[in-house]
Amino acid sequence: MSEQTTSVNTQVEPDMIPALNKMFRFQWEKAQDCYVLLYPEGMIQLNGPAGEILALVDGERSVQAITDALQAKFPDAGDISADILEFLGGAYEQHWITL
Repeated sequence: MSEQTTSVNTQVEPDMIPALNKMFRFQWEKAQDCYVLLYPEGMIQLNGPAGEILALVDGERSVQAITDALQAKFPDAGDISADILEFLGGAYEQHWITL
């Protein structure tokens, strides 16, 4: 049984401003029918929620502004703030974004 670490969202706060790491390019990939992150060694296919979050990561919006925009876009999803913090924490650990 593997031991899981505690949630990474402790390093991501609502007032932080995430930016895409310059090593990656975010784009819609028509052939894959999804958003992807391109980097020199390959490509990362993103699921729908990940693509929606990263589409708003522009180096200007705060985590709170991203959360507010997604909450307005998907009002029936309930409170998604914890999910966004968790995803951004993981994206930071994977070096997809900077904070």
